Amino acid sequence: MSEEVYFMLERSVQDGALDKFKALMQDMVASTKNEPDTLNYEWTISEDGRTCHIYERYKDSAAMTAHLGIFGVKFANRFMAAVKPTRLVVYGAPDRQAKDALAALKPTYMAVLGGFKR
Repeated sequence: MSEEVYFMLERSVQDGALDKFKALMQDMVASTKNEPDTLNYEWTISEDGRTCHIYERYKDSAAMTAHLGIFGVKFANRFMAAVKPTRLVVYGAPDRQAKDALAALKPTYMAVLGGFKR
């Protein structure tokens, strides 16, 4: 079984905050590029600029919690000022520490039911 942890974070952009949010995204992507165990870090936005999905995939729970630690120190205040939480769906095999780190976001955890990975 893979130790990867991945999730889709959905956020609504606050009124009038889209430009600040885009600048923040650039800073966060640049910072995250230096995390070797972050495998995917992809941001998408709806046509109206109101809804953002962030897809994050990590080698394992330790990589995810390390990323969240950096996020908390460097970006959390700016991020939360620009967006409103909508949902967080977590996949993979997060350990207890990873689940504890995400608990405040009230995630939905999805267990593997079937399929394959290449």
